Amino acid sequence: MLEQRIQRHFFDSADLKNQCAEALSKPIADAVQAVLGCITAGGKVLACGNGGSASDAQHFAAEFVGRFERERPGLAAIALNTDTSILTAIANDYEFNAVYAKQVQALGHPGDVLLAITTSGNSANVLAAVDAAHDKDMTVIALTGRGGGKLGQRLSETDVHISVPHERTARVQEVHILAIHCICDAVDVQLLGEQETE
Repeated sequence: MLEQRIQRHFFDSADLKNQCAEALSKPIADAVQAVLGCITAGGKVLACGNGGSASDAQHFAAEFVGRFERERPGLAAIALNTDTSILTAIANDYEFNAVYAKQVQALGHPGDVLLAITTSGNSANVLAAVDAAHDKDMTVIALTGRGGGKLGQRLSETDVHISVPHERTARVQEVHILAIHCICDAVDVQLLGEQETE
């Protein structure tokens, strides 16, 4: 019984990824172009989210600053959820909904990218960060699920929305990390060329 339940998770995840392959390839490609334009112009990517999405923001920044699968110079990316002194100071002095927006206001510049990750599309602190990014003339790449929620309605024409068509948080997050890996891989290919296979 337990093994069957585990197998069902694998099957459901695979089914959703197959379903998303065609639907999300265009917005993911658009996200790659936005990130490339930012990085090659000397900009940076700021990433944020809560819970598992915070982990995805850190994962993205680690792949960019360190490396993905190939050796290359580090690319500028910051996960806004990693500095506990900043997070607790802002949450204490203002409110938790401001923890990312204040950082975007301080660190963001026109031409930078905000990678905003929220499964529901309704995380108040991520929404505030998106508003701050728009005020800074930054491009927003939104990773959402469940139709995009309030975030989907806040995006401009120049933003990119990668919305996973599913209600279950775990399944949405599994596709989010795949999308992040696709972005990292495609950026490397655009910067370094195709890798020769042995």
